[in-house]
Amino acid sequence: MPKPKSKAFARIRAEVIRLVGLIPSGKFTTYGSIAVHMNVMARHVAFVLSNLTPEEAAALPWHRVVSADARLSPRMDPALSRKQKCLLRAEGMRINAEGYILDSDDHFHNVGMRRDIRWSAL
Repeated sequence: MPKPKSKAFARIRAEVIRLVGLIPSGKFTTYGSIAVHMNVMARHVAFVLSNLTPEEAAALPWHRVVSADARLSPRMDPALSRKQKCLLRAEGMRINAEGYILDSDDHFHNVGMRRDIRWSAL
């Protein structure tokens, strides 16, 4: 039987999902921006988003979260990357052949300032 996830991880996961749900259409943010706001590592954010249930993925605008340089992840499954690119383009973003969002400053969503949270202490 696998070890259950920690209470801290459950809170981090819930907050990542909440913050991603707040990104408006036509905007994007980065794994790192969410991570800085939450006082966690960008890998935590990426892990949560890469392990969404099919129902969560259908309801959540996961496609609005990209790498720090406004680039779609080159390591993403090609079919999923095509889907992300299509969804972002449908929201008015232009993406070049290398996967970079053009005019990124016009589309960037600032999650907010760093919060001093100790997730394990909650």
